[in-house]
Order: sequence, then C-alpha cells, then structure tokens
Amino acid sequence: MNARDADQLERWFEGNGWQPFAFQRDVWRAYADGASGLIHAATGTGKTYAAWLGPVRTWLSENLDAKSQRKRNAHAPLQVLWITPLRALAADTEQALRAPIEALDIPWTIESRTGDTAEKVKRAQRERLPSALITTPESLELLLCRDDQESLFETLQCVIVDEWHELMATKRGVQVELALARLRALCPTLRTWGLSATLGNLDVACETLLGRDAHGIANPGVLV
Repeated sequence: MNARDADQLERWFEGNGWQPFAFQRDVWRAYADGASGLIHAATGTGKTYAAWLGPVRTWLSENLDAKSQRKRNAHAPLQVLWITPLRALAADTEQALRAPIEALDIPWTIESRTGDTAEKVKRAQRERLPSALITTPESLELLLCRDDQESLFETLQCVIVDEWHELMATKRGVQVELALARLRALCPTLRTWGLSATLGNLDVACETLLGRDAHGIANPGVLV
C-alpha cells in the first residue's frame, strides 16, 4: 500500500469521526501479505471494514490510474465475493460496502445476487459480474453450476464469509465449504476471510473455513 492510498482511507475514516482499531490494521496488513483468516470481534466493532478494506487497499495500491478508469466509466472486474447467510442483510451490507467506494471515487461496482434480486439485474450479471458481489450460499451454488464458471471467476481475489458462526456445522455451512473448495481450484491464489462474533473453538472454526489442500493438509490462516 503506497502512502497516498493509505492517506485516502485514513482521511475517510477521520471524516466519519472514526479511527481504525488495531485489529482492523492487523487484518489489512495480513491481507496485503496474501493471508487468509478469521476475524473474531464483538458486534459493532468494525469487522465489516476490517475485511472489506483489505481488498480495497490492495487494489488501490496496484491500480494507480483508478481515477482515469472512473472517467472512462470502466469498472474493475470481479474482485470480492461476500457471502451472507441472510438475504435480508444483503441490502444493509451493500450500503456499508458502497460507502467508502463512492466517497473515494473508486471504480468498483457493488451489487447483490439473492432470491430477491430483480431478474433484470441477474440478466446483466450473466454477462459480467460486478466488482464485488454480495450473495447467499444458494445463489453462489447456482453461479458455480454455470458452464462459464472459469471465466466468470477468473479475476476473483477474495471471498468474505459473513456471520460464519451462523453457517458453521450446518448444511448451509457445508454448502459454503464446498463452494470455497471449488473457487480455490479455479483461483489458486484466492484469499478467504470469515467474520464472527460468537465462536468458541476458534482454531477449529478457522481451519474449517479455510479447508485443506490436495494432500489433506490444512490451509494456513491467521486469527485476528
């Protein structure tokens, strides 16, 4: 992350009367280093921006001509998948993710794809996914059934699983684990981050989220 882009994000925080917590900075650094992991923090302490601004900061540091891309009305291809267990939360999540993107004029598009999404939007997404897609396990499974799944996800950098405690050890959690395994096969450098506030056995939760490699060895990750 270069100093200019870091200053942009710091100023956005300051403009909202906020100051990044140490754990948020820890996640940003870990993400920049290529790590995956699990964020465990109390509700309302900023887990969303801890996970979200890692990909945003990294993309900014690698795309210094972001402003000119915005002027050409070109948006970045798919960068982030945000998996939510509740489609009712998709709208609120979309609003939260959109705030820094619009404030900093970053050329990303953010959309949802759930059972409530209008068919017109889904048709457009069949041609090209947004820069960040908020979706449910069921809708993601349908995307992974497409014949063009390889090209569809070829630019994906990160998957963020929200409310991991709601999914883990459930049938939908297994559905997410299978989807993540497929996405890692499609995108070998994919980073995965989970968010949770109420988990007990954190080591097991992190290992379950990050899965295992082809040799059965647990994928490395960090707990924050």
